[in-house]
Amino acid sequence: MTITQEPRQIRDRMSAGDLAGLAQTLKDLPPVEIVDLLEDLPPREAAVAFRVLPKQTAVATFDQLRTTTQADLVAELGHGHVADIFAELDPDDQVGLLDELPARVAKELLRSLHGEDLQAAMVVLGYPQGSVGRRMSPEYVHARPAETAATVITRATDLASVSETIYTIPVISRDRDLLGVVSLRELLAAEGDREVAELMTPAVGARATEDVEEVARRCLDHGILAMPITDDENRLVGLLTIDDAARISQAAAVEDQARAGASEPLRRPYLLTSVRSITRSRIVWLLVLAVSATLTVNVLEMFEATLEQRVALALFIPLLTGIGGNTGSQAATTVTRALAMGDIRVRDVVRVASKEARAGLLLGGHLGLLGLLAASPFYGMQLGAVIAVTLLTVCPLAATVGGVMPLVAKACRVDPAVFSTPFISTFCDATGLLVYFTVATLVLGL
Repeated sequence: MTITQEPRQIRDRMSAGDLAGLAQTLKDLPPVEIVDLLEDLPPREAAVAFRVLPKQTAVATFDQLRTTTQADLVAELGHGHVADIFAELDPDDQVGLLDELPARVAKELLRSLHGEDLQAAMVVLGYPQGSVGRRMSPEYVHARPAETAATVITRATDLASVSETIYTIPVISRDRDLLGVVSLRELLAAEGDREVAELMTPAVGARATEDVEEVARRCLDHGILAMPITDDENRLVGLLTIDDAARISQAAAVEDQARAGASEPLRRPYLLTSVRSITRSRIVWLLVLAVSATLTVNVLEMFEATLEQRVALALFIPLLTGIGGNTGSQAATTVTRALAMGDIRVRDVVRVASKEARAGLLLGGHLGLLGLLAASPFYGMQLGAVIAVTLLTVCPLAATVGGVMPLVAKACRVDPAVFSTPFISTFCDATGLLVYFTVATLVLGL
């Protein structure tokens, strides 16, 4: 089979009952290609294909699958069939799968672990969801300052099969206090009798209770192959590898993008997601937005008499609400991104508000002048002035609110993406109309 083999051809073999041929075909593929095939197949067909894989290939493939696909395989095959494969996973991957499974199935799989495997999994399970402790690997190779390079290399060789990474080795004291890190490359390049204390460098680490997305971003920003994770007393408890950090960051980006568009992220590939699941991911947000949109209706109702006196005012409602909503959304998106990148903190709220207010004022000035020039020849200077003043007021207001709300959300421990496009657009629509009709009433004497 070539790298371009389609899942449909796999299905054809299944339909023909040619499981021996299917097994031979899959046997010749590397795990990364099998992963792509399994994630493009419906759960039942993916389970059939997975079942014919050789043991070692199955372990390597299962480890690279999304946790949702892993959960589907467990549901189709039963926990008994994957118990041995589950035991081969790293503790953080085991916990990730357990979080996806129903409680009863998760307990059965957990019971299949024994000894050190169970102890390692329980260490990770002991940290709250959303913390980096929940995603770290508690299995690592360590070094001590007084040890020689040859001693640590021998230990890394012995533990390579059970440790998630050996490329970055934390240096710890007798009490497990983190002192620094040393790379395997440095050890291999050094004389065998050189002490680790001469080779180690300061460690860039994180506390196990810190937010997993922030730590993952820090790990990627610094290009750290494995970031040491410590408890509150600076004792080493695990490592976060760069590949896990990349997966965490990617999942966070997908989630933020979905929520910014008033939806929840899909847990499975789009074509394998049921219509009911897609509907469920969107309906709650639409209902919330429908309720919040009543603010706009109430404002229009308040100024119904004003509209009757000057019908031309209605022509510019879409323009003004659109500009206000988009200005707020632009500010929210920019600030949410800056938060995600660590460029700003919640304590910067005043500076952010000031910057966005000035940017909004500048935008409003340009757009207001354009509105004045465009509307005055057709609807009179007074209406043109109403539009100009409204834009000059709405843009800084929308930009300030849009910039501040993600910071407020962060302070309240709510995902900032939730407060981006959907809610801010609705808020700006209502306040924009309120400003518009208030200005019209004052300028036009209605």
